[in-house]
This record gives sequence, structure tokens and C-alpha cells, in this order.
Amino acid sequence: MRHMLFTILATVAPVTGFAEQDPRVAHIVQDHILPRFETLADASDTLANSARAECTATSDALRAAYFDAFDAWVSASHLRFGPTEIENRAFALAFWPDSRGATPKGLRQIISARDPVAMSASDYQEVSIAARGFYALEYLLFDEGIRALGDETYRCTLTQTITADIAAMSHAIEDDWRTDYAAQLLSPSGDGHYRSDDEALQELLKALSAGLQFTGDTRIGRPLGSFTKPRPKRAEAWRSGRSARHVALSLQSLNELSRMLAGTDEGLSRKLGEEFTRASTQLTGLNDPVFASITEPRGRLRLEVVQQSVGRIRTLVREALGPALGVAAGFNSMDGD
Repeated sequence: MRHMLFTILATVAPVTGFAEQDPRVAHIVQDHILPRFETLADASDTLANSARAECTATSDALRAAYFDAFDAWVSASHLRFGPTEIENRAFALAFWPDSRGATPKGLRQIISARDPVAMSASDYQEVSIAARGFYALEYLLFDEGIRALGDETYRCTLTQTITADIAAMSHAIEDDWRTDYAAQLLSPSGDGHYRSDDEALQELLKALSAGLQFTGDTRIGRPLGSFTKPRPKRAEAWRSGRSARHVALSLQSLNELSRMLAGTDEGLSRKLGEEFTRASTQLTGLNDPVFASITEPRGRLRLEVVQQSVGRIRTLVREALGPALGVAAGFNSMDGD
């Protein structure tokens, strides 16, 4: 489907006055954004097909498909604008953090009542976003309490419905990018969503900045808690053993985006790459998939070092990359969460 981008590039209206689009925007749309959402849609199809073939929680094939699809979402999750925000799709795919336990509460209510809403993926779109998406599926596959609730046949149907819902949302996001939103970024106009290349670049810088903030403050900061009260069970996706993996995937994607934004500034691109590599190497050195070691001073210190490295990247983005682009990151859709 990548050839469709060239149709978009060829058909954007030449009368906008922005015939010379910023090459960084086109590069990011073609090689960063669209491939991620295509991968998400494809992996989500595989997940839904796997659930139809074998929906028991302990199925190796189902869990492998879940991991692949979740990887694809995390790798695209910093792109929190446009199609991911329509109908709260991003939150419906990934409702976390869940400080009030809304996801297990919602699933318990649905399973205990044998709610017929689980019989249809289209009907399931009407339930609370907390009971949809990858985190709801994580409970069904990995949480002993939810896995023992109700009867297996109903839980199987619910698993199939949630995976079908994930696939439907993933395709809707990809379709909206390919049929409309990519062109909006590529062809700013006075009456469009983006009025200039600077506004398009600002949107992309905001996605980078917000992604770094979420990874440092939430993915790492939330389980760190306080020195006297660390909270490893508040780590993201700890039930499926994916907490550190999500940080690693996020850093990989954000590294790529940052260097694409740096463009031909080789010095800045190199500096960004070095800082991201430092953080990733420190994370790998933890050898702690769910941050369980933070209950001990040494383990906590090592994760704090990773968090500090992410903070240095944020500073570099704010003080060097933003000025190089001539824009500031501004408000992001996750502020206040």
C-alpha cells in the first residue's frame, strides 16, 4: 500500500501556495508514520485471526500475535494527533494509566453479567474505553482473577470481540491517514488544518516531545513512585512482562522521529542519536522486564538513571531541535492526564 502515498503527493492541490513542501515532513509521513500504522493494521488482523482460531488465554499463538500487535501500537503511540484522536481511538486501544482500576472493573461487570455486547465487535464499540483494547486483552490473557471469572466459552467470545475491535480501530486509523490526513500534513493551506509547513513541523515536534514526556514521567516515573514507596505494580503492562519493552520500543521510534526532524543538520542528528543510544543501553543493562528491582536501592537508582537520560533528550529537543526547526512543541493532547 505504500504506493498510495505517491498518489497523495502527486494530487495535493498546487494552488495552496505551498508547492515546495518541507522535505522533512514528506520523509516523516512516508517513512515513519504510514509504515507504523500499516504495521499496526496488519498485526491487528493477525491478532484477530489468531483469536478466531484459538481463543484460550494460554494459547501460544494468540499470545505471540498479541505481543506483535502491542509492539506495533507502542511503536506508533507517540503519534497522538489526527486519526488516533478521532472517537478517542488511542485511548480505546490503550487505556493506561488506569489509576482507578476501571479496566478490570469493566471486564468483571461484562463477564459476570454475560453481557450480550460481547457478541458483536460493532456493538462493543459502545462500551467504556477502559474495557477495550490492548490492556483489556492483557487482563483476559494474563490476569489470574479475570481468567477464572465466568465461563470459558464467554471469555473466548469476549477475547475474539476485543481483538476484532482492535483490528477495526487500527484499520480506521490507517485508512484515515492514507485517504486524508497525510495530505493535510503534506499540503498546508490557509483554510486547512495546517496553514504552513511550520505548523506541520510543530505538530511533529509536539508528538516527539509528548512521547518523551510520557515515557519518562509515566512509563518510568509511575512505577518509581517515591524512594520510600516504589510502585513496581504500577508499571505498564507488567502482567504480560512488557514494561521495559515498551520503554525500549518508544525510544526506538522517538529516536527515528527526532533524527528525521533534524534533517540535514548532521551534528544535531548525531547528538540526538548518541543520547538515545545512551538511554537505550542503560535500559538494556537493567535486565529487568517489569522493573521489579526498583524495590531495592541499587535497582531504583539504575532506573532513575534511565529516566534522567530521557530527561536530557527532552532538554536537547527543547533547546536545540525546536530552535533549529523554528518552532516550539506547545500543548500536547496528553497534558493533564
